[in-house]
Amino acid sequence: MTSIEILPLIALVAMFVIATIFPINIGILGFIGAFLVGAFALGYDDKEILAAFPSSIVLTIIGVTYFFGMAKRNGTIDLLVNACIRAVGGRTVIVPWVFFFSASVLTALGTFSPAAVALISPAAMSFAARTRMSPLVMGIMTINGAHAGAFSPISVSGVLVTDIVNSSGLTIAPWTLFFASYGINLLLSVLTVVGYSVLARVRDLEYTATGTSDETGSGTPRPTTVGAPDRTPTTGGAGSSGGTQVLTRAQTATSVVPDAHPVTRVQKLTLFLIATVLVLVLVLHLPISFVAIAAGAVLAFTDLSKQNEAIAGISWSTVLLVAGMVTYISIMEEMGTIDHLAEMAITVGAPLLVAFVLCYVIGVTSAFASSTALLTAIIPLALPLLQTGALPVVGVVAALAISATVVDVSPFSTNGALVLANAQNIERPAFYRQLLLNAGIVVAVAPALCWFILVAVPAMA
Repeated sequence: MTSIEILPLIALVAMFVIATIFPINIGILGFIGAFLVGAFALGYDDKEILAAFPSSIVLTIIGVTYFFGMAKRNGTIDLLVNACIRAVGGRTVIVPWVFFFSASVLTALGTFSPAAVALISPAAMSFAARTRMSPLVMGIMTINGAHAGAFSPISVSGVLVTDIVNSSGLTIAPWTLFFASYGINLLLSVLTVVGYSVLARVRDLEYTATGTSDETGSGTPRPTTVGAPDRTPTTGGAGSSGGTQVLTRAQTATSVVPDAHPVTRVQKLTLFLIATVLVLVLVLHLPISFVAIAAGAVLAFTDLSKQNEAIAGISWSTVLLVAGMVTYISIMEEMGTIDHLAEMAITVGAPLLVAFVLCYVIGVTSAFASSTALLTAIIPLALPLLQTGALPVVGVVAALAISATVVDVSPFSTNGALVLANAQNIERPAFYRQLLLNAGIVVAVAPALCWFILVAVPAMA
């Protein structure tokens, strides 16, 4: 590689370091880097630099977060989660899996995993506190559920990964990517429950892996509904106005099954629109971007006074991140940096070893940096290797994608921080250490598990 090809790579590493240390969106750095490299190294003008701007992905992010943001505000998301809990009769062993399933459905429909965790974790962690279930296990199951559905054919991450692969001339089955992600995260959740159950028996831990219906404490039973503010006084003497602000609280016997509330006309319309979006996208194969924006526009007329809130609820930070990084990586490809790195990897002569290393690189780095940004940077490195036909395309791409996201149980990540903030009846420093220890285990085990199941086994078959 020449020095002119190495400099953009050094700049990429510097972007991740800067964005990790300082609260600056890496997409901003990506746009700056794309301009500097494109204009001064390649002699491109602004139109040529922006030729690779991911307009389709940007529009998808805008449409999906716009529509489902309004669905959250009008209570439809809470309605669906509460319905799932009532459907299983509040059985303590089953309800944690309801939260897993609910989070996966939200992300499969297009909600970002941090948004899904933010929606589900207040109710999930409250349920864990009421049933003496380990908050660590519940937090992991909620996050894993959000990751499980994160690569559906209509989700932003699924569209992003599929577009990156398809643009290289390779093909990947979107549903295979989705089921691979769902299967790995489901397996990790099962291993978590089993592992904690064994540990609880051996060490006589305070909490159980799946909770118990034997509620303790005093007070009048009070049903807790997803999305309802919890006004129970905290141990610190400060009131709490919402689920995400509750860290500890006094033991209170509560009903496991949430109250049923009448479904409003706006919620009925929202449910109809969600079903319509699914049919139009999955059956008629219309673009999720335009369909979601249209559904959001219909829903907007139900409360025009809150349109400023709806627009503000769009995940603009993610739009900026994805757009900036994809544009910069495209400029790197134009310079030949990506191809040369891939050629160097191929010369190692062991494609399985290269895939193994890439899984750990993206897994370890993602514990501290943006998973979405890493996907745009690492997957293109593997594409020339995949074009040799030595490894299964969907297996390697799925392994990289899952390795990048499954480690987001770290308290340094948004998902881990949300679970930590919603924990109840446990000291936050102690819970922080539990999350940190678990993140270390996941970083050490998950990339190898993804590589073995999705890459090594199919390659050797």
